[in-house]
Amino acid sequence: MSLAEVVLAVMWVGVTLYAVFAGADFGAGFWDLFSGGARGGRESRALIERSLGPVWEANHVWLIFVLVILWTGFPAAFAAIASVLYVPLTVAAAGIILRGAGFVFREPVEGVGMKRTFGAMFAASSIITPFFLGAVAGGVASGRVPAGPVEGMPAHPLTPWTGPTSLLGGTLAVVTTAFLGAVFLAVDAQRQQNVELTEQFRRRAIGAGLVAGAVVMGGIGVLADDAPRLFTGLTGRALPLVIGSAVSGIGAIVLLWKRRFVAARLAAVMAVVAVVWGWAAGQYPEVLVGDLSIDGAAGSRSSLMAMLVCLAVGAILFVPPLALLLLLHARGRLTDPARQ
Repeated sequence: MSLAEVVLAVMWVGVTLYAVFAGADFGAGFWDLFSGGARGGRESRALIERSLGPVWEANHVWLIFVLVILWTGFPAAFAAIASVLYVPLTVAAAGIILRGAGFVFREPVEGVGMKRTFGAMFAASSIITPFFLGAVAGGVASGRVPAGPVEGMPAHPLTPWTGPTSLLGGTLAVVTTAFLGAVFLAVDAQRQQNVELTEQFRRRAIGAGLVAGAVVMGGIGVLADDAPRLFTGLTGRALPLVIGSAVSGIGAIVLLWKRRFVAARLAAVMAVVAVVWGWAAGQYPEVLVGDLSIDGAAGSRSSLMAMLVCLAVGAILFVPPLALLLLLHARGRLTDPARQ
């Protein structure tokens, strides 16, 4: 394994953590949008606020982590992606900002109108952001991001991220986050012994899981036609991961049906992890399909070494408190009103 591959693997760990934790975060916002009116959805929205409150900012640290490694360790790839896919990246960035503002301000503001405005901002951005991030992933996976000088870039800014694979990626991102969010919220509702909300999010999780499975099945033909290199990789070296994702997803739905919520959450996370790493294995060894390999996209050896040293030092300082935060949150120590 080359030094560039080591750095890319570390970055992909960040992509995985963002997909899981921020994915569940976005999914909670998705269900906030469909929780009903002010009275009917009050209890559901209160659960979402208690679940997201302690960790939502920490979840999005992983996106910064990924971006820093990408632009420092693989500047050629970052330059191409940022130049070609600036429209969906800008929309996603705006969505993250508006989502955070909506979540923070919707509770302290006075007046029903302002509360609804910030609430709608939070919920809508929870759908818009993962869709456009998924569209970016689809643009890269389908080979619509060329490496090279600006004059070689696509003339129209919509072309690289509105192809079938990008639309598939955006749709799959939304339904997957909805699935993750419902599973995590079902676990939180069960921990708080709220039977009604537990059953509500259990049903939503099963429904979202079935929709996600249908999107994946329908997407097979899309990838075969629109992203043949990725399709070949997914049916070749990445096939075990693809199968693992399918088995984990089906297992999560079965466990939800049997009301084994903690095990269902683990299975749902495993399904998402397998999808993320399956994409990586299917596209390997290319960063930009058809144009740029991992080693070709990497920066100098000295910059890669310096980055790994900094990441190792940072991990010592950052990982223990983050792990403690997530552990306390998983045990309900941060969301239980009796402990606050």
